[in-house]
Amino acid sequence: MTSRHPEAGRHRSSEPQPLHGPELAEALHHAARAARQQLGAVAAAVYLLDEHQGELRLALAGGSAPSFFTFPGRMKPDSVAATARAWASGRAAVLIDPDPADPAQQHALPYPYAAASAPVTAGERRFGALTVLRLETAGPFPPRELSALEEIGGELARALEKLADQGVTVAAGPMPMLVPPDSKVDTSVSTPGWGVRSVPGSAGTSMMYPLRRLADLLNRATTVDDVVRAAQYCVMAPLRARALALVSASEGRLWVLGHSGDSSTMVRGLHGVSVDERTPAAQALGGRPLFVHDVEPPGPGLPVPDEQPRTVAYLPLTDDGQFIDLPLTSGRRVVGVCCLTFDGMREFPPEERALLGMMTGQLGAAVERVELSARQRAVAECLQRFLLPPQLADLPRLPTTARYRPAGTTSNVGGDWYDVITLPGACAVLVVGDVEGHAMESAAVMGQVRTAMASYAAEGHRPATVIDRTRCLLDRLGTDLTVTCCVVALDTMDGTAEVALAGHPAPLLRTPEGNIRTLDAPANVPLGVTVPDPYQAREHTLDPGSILMLWTNGLVDWHPSDPQTRAHVLLGSGESGASTPDLEHLADLIITEACATQQPRDDAVVLLARYEGTPGQEEPRVAGLHIQRRDLLGARTARTFVHDQLDTWGLQDLSDTLELVASEIVTNALIHAGSDVDVRLRAFEDHLRLEVRDSDSNPPVPSHLTLAAEENARAEHGRGLLIVESLVDDWNSSPNGKGKTVALNLPIPPR
Repeated sequence: MTSRHPEAGRHRSSEPQPLHGPELAEALHHAARAARQQLGAVAAAVYLLDEHQGELRLALAGGSAPSFFTFPGRMKPDSVAATARAWASGRAAVLIDPDPADPAQQHALPYPYAAASAPVTAGERRFGALTVLRLETAGPFPPRELSALEEIGGELARALEKLADQGVTVAAGPMPMLVPPDSKVDTSVSTPGWGVRSVPGSAGTSMMYPLRRLADLLNRATTVDDVVRAAQYCVMAPLRARALALVSASEGRLWVLGHSGDSSTMVRGLHGVSVDERTPAAQALGGRPLFVHDVEPPGPGLPVPDEQPRTVAYLPLTDDGQFIDLPLTSGRRVVGVCCLTFDGMREFPPEERALLGMMTGQLGAAVERVELSARQRAVAECLQRFLLPPQLADLPRLPTTARYRPAGTTSNVGGDWYDVITLPGACAVLVVGDVEGHAMESAAVMGQVRTAMASYAAEGHRPATVIDRTRCLLDRLGTDLTVTCCVVALDTMDGTAEVALAGHPAPLLRTPEGNIRTLDAPANVPLGVTVPDPYQAREHTLDPGSILMLWTNGLVDWHPSDPQTRAHVLLGSGESGASTPDLEHLADLIITEACATQQPRDDAVVLLARYEGTPGQEEPRVAGLHIQRRDLLGARTARTFVHDQLDTWGLQDLSDTLELVASEIVTNALIHAGSDVDVRLRAFEDHLRLEVRDSDSNPPVPSHLTLAAEENARAEHGRGLLIVESLVDDWNSSPNGKGKTVALNLPIPPR
């Protein structure tokens, strides 16, 4: 969802960039033009080293408009591009297709050009590189042409060395200068700060570069933060603005979507302001750009500040300088406002106003698109959470936990699910499944299949029968989607586990000794595939202390060569040997390691259950409490519950700490989740475990008291979690169905 917090989307501005001095611009232009003419190139460019950022940046490009837009704006000095190789080696380098220096073709030009580059080096001073593009049909660059290019690069290096000795800053500007071909010298037409002043058309052509780069970056933007970063680089930097903010309007107020630079003061003046107030931002929502050049002096009786007077009638900003507000448009509809601030007074020539109009049109379309995508993702995530069980039911001898990780490449709802169904007689049925696809039909089928399996299991049917009856239901639904699933019925009285599969990965078992093995069963075929024979199952016996893992193949979709082996490794994460790992911690480790390598392509589910013992052992110490939403006495009830249970178990020494912690977590859940709260308490031999479950999937975040005064004043919650952090070292929060579970472990001192 789009954040409405004043700090949402904030980014630090880049380091100040130097203005292009006329001497530097002429030297770069002279070298690029000579290289173009002598090598018959369609475009030439000069890259200069940015030591602060550690990269080569495009300073000037000349040639035909289609070709010089293909130069990358920046590159790492250690890349295999011809420009970087020439700079690093001190010799001419080429980039052709295919390029022997780049077997993987990671830097092959996606255009019909071959590139040659020469270093711009004078003695020990390496300024950058000079690069030319030529149509690949012209053939390779012969040695004589590479020598000529090196000579031009050397002449440029000596010119730059001379300028540097004179105190001129030899560095690329915030945006490269672009020079059209065959230009004639004419100093009468220029826009300050853009292009080479003596070259007609250079200023306007240079303005097209940030516009094109903005379009390219916005095409790849998926979040408002991406849009802000693109605007910072392509709007804020080339115009040398002090700050930027993107603002939208809803419910009669302005909301800051994201901001960059020295923008905290501007954000405070914009965020939450009524659109009915006569502020420039609110007026810009009418569709008319406002370029505010003057500010009003303070009212009668108010002291005159030392700095430039600030406006108070339209936008209550407190910082110096000037600001402009530009409407963000998408088609003919205004969707927000782009606000820029500048140091001092500034004029905007017609060319810059036209450029800003084009840029804000692109920004408006991007903002509308990413906000629509965010709303769609929110709907999909909400639907997914409500299709999954709100919380897992667990028996005294069978604690369970689950994790669901959505695919990283789609915003649609997935078809993976998990479930735990308790049965009479201390039995439980564990289910995981996967409906193919990522669409609403997948979610609809998943919801029906999950409900059917839960109903058939609750009726007491064996796992194979549960799957077979669900197959018949799926046939009647008339869908073409297939479903895979794993169903395990576990009797906690004797440890008997019956496993049935429908084209799904078999579950894994981690023994008390830390060994990992597969609970084999007939693979059968997925639901939705016609099969003449009934489904088959297989029985296994579990030892006390064993951990059972059911999972979907999205957990290892990036490791297709041997997914079972990878799943074995994941279940073996964390503690090993005879130690008993914490289920919540183990589930977090599995999900973290599963998606650490690359962005997941498919949804993933992992369901863990630990079989703790048989009737011959001591009865596990487990207790639960349900608190209804808006219960004003809920925190006190939780304290009483903890006190009474610990007194019953002979653990009174831990009562004070656990009562306080439980009270804070329950209070946080009741206030901020706004849902019913379940409290579970379990005593092990060496530690106590407290779990508090609610229906809000957002994790609790402590708001530290050491923040800056401005941020500290805005913090509205999280103070109680500071108490939890100070009293308990081992606590975490994890999603669970349509909510979350806050769990903690408290050691029991040896007696």
